[in-house]
Amino acid sequence: MSSATERTGGSARESNCALVLGALSVASWFCCPFWILVSALTLPLGLAGLVRGCWELRTASTPHTGRTRPLTALALSTAGTLASVAYLTYVLTHPELPIQD
Repeated sequence: MSSATERTGGSARESNCALVLGALSVASWFCCPFWILVSALTLPLGLAGLVRGCWELRTASTPHTGRTRPLTALALSTAGTLASVAYLTYVLTHPELPIQD
């Protein structure tokens, strides 16, 4: 166990949670061509990654802990969430799209 997981009481698997959520929220945009379905999945994933990333960043503020992983998770979660919000906004403001028929 690393010192960060010992201080927070979590396991090493739990410390990767925000990074996994952020990576899934971004990777799904590139893997699935059905973006209306992807946006419904990535918005909650991205928001959960943001919350978990903020929590991990706060626990990483103790001495001798790395901040690279929580910052990477926050960046990925932000990108996934913003992409989802931007796509949903685009779909809602363009009623002539065939996806809404």
